[in-house]
Amino acid sequence: MKKKKHIQGLPTRQQVLEFIQTSDSAAGKREIAKAFGLKGQEKIALKRLLKDMAEEGLIDGRKSAYHRMGGIPKVTVLRVVEIEDGEPVAQPDNWDPEAPGKPPRLTIKEAKDRGAKRTPALKVGDRVLARTEETDGNWSAYPIKKLPARTEGLLGVVEIDASNKAWLAPVDKRVRQSARISDLGEAEEGQLVLAERAGRSERSGVNVIEVIGDPLAPKSFSLIAIAKHGIPHVFPEKVIEEAGQAAELTLSEEKREDLRHLPIVAIDPADARDHDDAIWAEPDGEGGFNALVAIADVSFYVRPGSALDKEARKRGNSVYFPDRVVPMLPELLSADMCSLREDETRAAMACHLKISGEGKVTHFRFTRALVRIHHNIAYEDAQAAIDKGDAPVHLQHLWEAWAALAHARAKREPLDLDLPERRVQLDDEGRIAEIAVRERLDAHRVVEDFMIAANVAAAKALEAKSSPVVYRVHETPAREKLIALRDYLATMDKKLALGQVVTPSLFNRMLKDVTDESEKAQVMEAVLRSQMQAYYGPANSGHFGLALGSYAHFTSPIRRYADLLVHRALVDAYKLEQPEPSNGMPPKTGLSDKDRASLQEISDAISQTERRAMEAERDTTDRYVAAWLSNRVGEVFDTRITGVQGFGFFATIDGLGGDGLVPISTLGREYFRHDEAAQALIGEDTGTRYAAGDRLKLKLAEANALTGALKFVLEDADAQTIEPRGKRPERASRGGSKPNGRGGPRKAGKYAIGKRGRPKNIRHQGRKRK
Repeated sequence: MKKKKHIQGLPTRQQVLEFIQTSDSAAGKREIAKAFGLKGQEKIALKRLLKDMAEEGLIDGRKSAYHRMGGIPKVTVLRVVEIEDGEPVAQPDNWDPEAPGKPPRLTIKEAKDRGAKRTPALKVGDRVLARTEETDGNWSAYPIKKLPARTEGLLGVVEIDASNKAWLAPVDKRVRQSARISDLGEAEEGQLVLAERAGRSERSGVNVIEVIGDPLAPKSFSLIAIAKHGIPHVFPEKVIEEAGQAAELTLSEEKREDLRHLPIVAIDPADARDHDDAIWAEPDGEGGFNALVAIADVSFYVRPGSALDKEARKRGNSVYFPDRVVPMLPELLSADMCSLREDETRAAMACHLKISGEGKVTHFRFTRALVRIHHNIAYEDAQAAIDKGDAPVHLQHLWEAWAALAHARAKREPLDLDLPERRVQLDDEGRIAEIAVRERLDAHRVVEDFMIAANVAAAKALEAKSSPVVYRVHETPAREKLIALRDYLATMDKKLALGQVVTPSLFNRMLKDVTDESEKAQVMEAVLRSQMQAYYGPANSGHFGLALGSYAHFTSPIRRYADLLVHRALVDAYKLEQPEPSNGMPPKTGLSDKDRASLQEISDAISQTERRAMEAERDTTDRYVAAWLSNRVGEVFDTRITGVQGFGFFATIDGLGGDGLVPISTLGREYFRHDEAAQALIGEDTGTRYAAGDRLKLKLAEANALTGALKFVLEDADAQTIEPRGKRPERASRGGSKPNGRGGPRKAGKYAIGKRGRPKNIRHQGRKRK
């Protein structure tokens, strides 16, 4: 605490305010009394003075820590509301909505103490305990620690119990308890609602703040994910206004390379909402190819510092659901002006490639160009034309150039994991028409290899100019993950020598040597678990999975902010800035000085938004799969075990997906031992074994569309809920929910299946037969 001038006697209101505002720590009644040397009756007078000041609106808080009204306590809980220029911006978590004015906004900075533990990257919705500081009316915060989320389960379905009390049944399968609803508002039983805590304590219940509607309507599944993960999905008016201004920008034919004569094609999914990229190639007469990868010139329309740019950075990427897309940019740009549409002139960033007959890129250059897409074609249609042998010559040339690129790819030996992708097909009414594994065609590989070549060229082009690069980084597997993989493979009589340099080809050879399909699935799952998560960053650590030393994302600026930053860096590095009319928009289209100074923070933020999108998309697909299966409870499916824990194992339906739990309590009375290294459950009496990768027939016992959770039982088991048959005294259940008694929370109702990894009583492992 700063040393204060000692003033005898009761202080004035102004002196109290000055003391509170300049104190380095909590300034409560005790600290104020000590600072002014108050004793006896003077302390009583101080208490009255502080009460009067609070009633007059001069101070706020409680007797242990006061702060100026409209100010913020020295140490308080903050909630991140947006990421601005790479820095988290927060507001007080418990701000009184009836307080005058808007809640203050605080920029979260790194802790001043260099020895302090670095706070994990923050995303919108995160809560932190932080020290606050005001300088010239601007607030900053220095995190002390990140707090657990308290918004889990606040999206749910209204349930009314026998005593007419309302409860919020969570739709998140990780949340086990229903929450008491203090204020139901206009919500009715069975409706999907968004709620918020009514107070600081969980016992204070929740208040309904928005009614979403029918929880089983297909459109609700993506809305659940949007609300649960805090995905921004409504564009501010200023952003919409700027999108209109940007759409009216004039393209200069004199200052751009004119490529409109080339038969460039955009090959995309049949249901693509936007078209970032298009490709062209032709033989160069020397055994190689001249090729072009044309990418939407989003940097021309979205300028640094604009409201459009700030909103795109906050979103980080587009999020794709079966029934909708939450775009990074307003539809006027993402689906129209920036989208490379057939027979329309569009601004593009062009990557010119010279490809040798062996598939090596021997030269590249980047220009700003005008393009006119010759044809927007679906993957399936392009593939069909090639297979029939009647494809137009420009498609034939693309496949020929790809054959060279594929040859170089095979020589490079990137990680080759055949991972199926689920596709949810909806009908015109938004109902589920089909859920199937997306077919992998050569047409997908053609586009993919052209994109990889352009991404590598972009990274190397920026390195050649010593320019900042936002790399796409995929690090070599960590040693602890490799040790776990080695131990697992040892249970299958396979070896992984850790003394050698670990490369993707090492894993590829391992998989190639496995001929049994069931065993190969096991090894593939294990290899996947050993991989690191890819991320964005300005420091290059290579891309392990693609076996590349330098890799950036350049090809999807409509839907990824990282690509937009790479485009801006290329504009600067290769002097592609063009003094074209700006129509009131910021004139610069390259990297701003602020971008350059905060690339690490920006990269951290967009890595977080990418993970958020992946989780939201996966959650939504799980819900669609569960809804699709909800009328097939009791049927038997061919499944494969994808994970094993001490409480049971998870299995997925072949050709469909959707992980479901088989609780160990449903496996009979035999005691099963969990072999963690082998990823298996092993029966102590019979030796019955359930291991990751095993294929078996399972009966679907439950399918919860709201949580996306599935539950299976063995084929010959009763599909109804199977009660556990007791516990071993020495292996009592751990960490179960509180009983539904006095003061205990109510267990989740029919809409919640329980927390993945610890549903009701699944720690029970049965009794050995006597």
